[in-house]
Amino acid sequence: MHNRTLAYIDPSANTSAPKTTQNQPFLVIEDVSKVYPTPKGTYTVLEGVNLTVNEGEFICVIGHSGCGKSTLLNMVSGFTTPSSGRVELNSVAITKPGPDRMVVFQNYALLPWKTAFENVYIAVNAVYPNKPEAEKRAIVREHLAMVGLTESADKKPPQLSGGMKQRVSIARALAIRPQVLILDEPFGALDAITKEELQEELLKIWNDHRCTVLMITHDIDEALFLADRLVMMTNGPAASIGEVMDIPFSRPRDRTRIMEDPQYYKLRNYALDFLYHRFAHDDTD
Repeated sequence: MHNRTLAYIDPSANTSAPKTTQNQPFLVIEDVSKVYPTPKGTYTVLEGVNLTVNEGEFICVIGHSGCGKSTLLNMVSGFTTPSSGRVELNSVAITKPGPDRMVVFQNYALLPWKTAFENVYIAVNAVYPNKPEAEKRAIVREHLAMVGLTESADKKPPQLSGGMKQRVSIARALAIRPQVLILDEPFGALDAITKEELQEELLKIWNDHRCTVLMITHDIDEALFLADRLVMMTNGPAASIGEVMDIPFSRPRDRTRIMEDPQYYKLRNYALDFLYHRFAHDDTD
């Protein structure tokens, strides 16, 4: 029998998951807003966003299109900066991209004229230019093997399937050992079987290395399988974090066992209700 109470955390508070024991906040997003000028006046994408992420957490962010999910993660990656508020990693303000934060995009972002090996090598060489050549090449081989692409190292992106391209982009991101791995709907363009395979692979890699992960998804089932916490965004404009849901399933996770757990459907229905029913009523009040 499952007697666990759903933990829905006040989004205005500095939250932390019970699964980690860090004394100091790792990634802090505090009172962040993002405003863009337009010919018709200012447009507020995000307003008053607060979230604290502990080192080693796996966080999924979900919400409707236009709710500012990518904008929020772009501020963590350093591609853009807040109009107000602060985003800090290890108490240092994030003002630009850096190798401590790597992004995996839905469209893979690979150089089509380079092989899988060369695409990963470029990142390793840029971050570790002074390492011996043999060591850099060993790092590339290790990470291609980690995602099951040893036999495809010399193939170029046009010769690879969508799932294989995404494996290359994940290997490239992990090869430089980032503190934060940022995933912007990385499996959104893949078929269902490949998507599930890569989810399993990502979890295995994360369990081995435990870097902090921030991942945008539109898939509630994906979030419930992967994440420690699910951050649910309100609708835009002026979107914010509506609620943060703790996901209680123990690790390592087994997809079949999770989907047979009644708690899974309680969490799933709660998230669906937030996204498609309850929040819509709140928004019109």
